[in-house]
Amino acid sequence: MKNVAVLGAGQMGSGIGEVFAENGYRVKMYDLSEEIFEKSRNRIYDSLKKLEGKCLIDRKAEVIQAQISYHADISELAGADIFVESAFENFGIKTNLLYKLADFLTPSSLVASNTSSYSITSLSRLLPWPEKFIGFHFMNPPPIMDLIEVIKGLYTSEQTFDFFWELAKDLKKIPIASRNSPGFVLNRILIPMINEAIYALYERVSTPEQIDAAMKLGANHPMGPLALADLIGLDTVLSILKTLQKELGENKYAPCPMLEDYVRKGWLGKKSKKGFYEY
Repeated sequence: MKNVAVLGAGQMGSGIGEVFAENGYRVKMYDLSEEIFEKSRNRIYDSLKKLEGKCLIDRKAEVIQAQISYHADISELAGADIFVESAFENFGIKTNLLYKLADFLTPSSLVASNTSSYSITSLSRLLPWPEKFIGFHFMNPPPIMDLIEVIKGLYTSEQTFDFFWELAKDLKKIPIASRNSPGFVLNRILIPMINEAIYALYERVSTPEQIDAAMKLGANHPMGPLALADLIGLDTVLSILKTLQKELGENKYAPCPMLEDYVRKGWLGKKSKKGFYEY
C-alpha cells in the first residue's frame, strides 16, 4: 500500500503529499492547472530544503520530491491504493471531486478526506464503497504538525479505521479519534477562539500584534490566533465557522463581520500576501 493519490495540490494538499513522500510513498498529485503544480513543486521543495538543513529528513530533498508526480487528468490516479481528498473547504467542491473519483475506485481502494469540518457520513455517500471512506485530518503545515484526527463516518468499517490509525503512525504522526461532529475536536475549539480574537480586534480592544502577544506570552501558544488565521487562510476560517453555525445552530459560532469583510476584499492571509498582517 505504497501508492497514494492526493486530490488538491494547494497548501494543504502539497503538505500532505510531502509527508507521504518523506515516508517512502509514491505520490500522485491531482489538480487543474500547471500553474498550481508549479506553486506546489516550489512549496514542497522549499519545505524539504528547510527540513534537510535542520537534519530532520534522512534523504536529499531532490530524492524525496522525485517520488511526487503531477496530473491534471483524474483518470491517471487509477491504480493508487490510498486516495486523500484535500480540496478547498467547500462542500460543493469536495463532493464534485469525490463524485468524479468514484469512477476510478475499486473494492480495495481506501479513500480519506482532509476536511476540517464537513460530515464524513455525508461525503461517503458519493462513493460506491462508503465503508472504505474516512476522515483523515492533517494539521497545517502537515510536514511540521504532529496531529492527525481520524474520524469514522456512519458507514466506515473498523478495518478502515484501524488501517488509517496505523497509517498515521507510519507517517510519524500522532492520531486521535473524533466523533463525526462538526469541526471534530481541534476546530470545534480552535476556530471559535480565532473568531473571538478577531472580535477583539474588531472592537478595538488591542492591535493584532498585542492580541497575538497576549496568547503567546499569557497562554503559551507558539503562534498568536490572528497570525494562525492568516496561515490557515481567512476564507477557510470563515467556511469552518459557517459550517459550525449551520450544523450546530448556535450564534456563538457566527463569524465576526471583520472576517467576512476581509474575505470579500480578498485579504485571505499569507496566500494573498495580506490578512491581519502583510507578507
